[in-house]
Amino acid sequence: MTDALDALTAAGVEAVAVDSFGPATIDVPAAAWVAAHEVLRDGVGFTFFDFLSASDELTDGFRVVTHLADFWGGAHVDHVLVRTLIPRAAPQLATLSDLYAGANWHERETCEMFGITFEGHPNLVPLLLPDGFEGNPLRKEFILAARVAKPWPGAKEPGESDHAPAGGAPSRRRTLPPGVPDPDSWGPRPPGSPDPDPLAPAQAAATPARPRRGAPGERRTKKQAEPTPPPETPQNATPDPPADPATPEDSSS
Repeated sequence: MTDALDALTAAGVEAVAVDSFGPATIDVPAAAWVAAHEVLRDGVGFTFFDFLSASDELTDGFRVVTHLADFWGGAHVDHVLVRTLIPRAAPQLATLSDLYAGANWHERETCEMFGITFEGHPNLVPLLLPDGFEGNPLRKEFILAARVAKPWPGAKEPGESDHAPAGGAPSRRRTLPPGVPDPDSWGPRPPGSPDPDPLAPAQAAATPARPRRGAPGERRTKKQAEPTPPPETPQNATPDPPADPATPEDSSS
């Protein structure tokens, strides 16, 4: 990580180390996307390209990430994740296919799944989706219409789908299957009505429904600290008679 940051800084790239699980992670500006990968490949030794993908960050835009590796000393491998953030309104990024041949089809997949255009790509055509498919399935505002029209097979609570037994108790809280928005925010609308916000269902799903409880360790410690109340005597129970005092022996015996 130190060598990568020093090399990027020396090349004029504003790189920032990010705390994350797994490999070391570096954030770079979108304008320096290609330059950063060129420095990491030629100056640091990350010659192996593993994958390129993206994540939908809602109003923040799309975060594009690559995984690079450097094999040295036999079985020793160094890993790094390189990320950048691009706006949602015009998701464009320069292609890495000239630096890493493996980025070619990864960028094609990311383009059709997220709608991100990779400028300079030699053949940015659909890779996985059928001809005529409309939309980008991995965007969070993409509606899974099949789950609206068909019963949800993953229902766990009674009454959440047609698979629930007849006469069963209703669910305490009705929930929609993943990918199915509220009917008020999607579907046919009367003429002249305003269009709904396409990100509203995704933002609602990303907001926790209720505050999280305290940590389990805190609850356990609190319970152990509470005194144990004495056992209560039932109201109708007859108290045991006091023990008879010791009877003195009969002097006549």
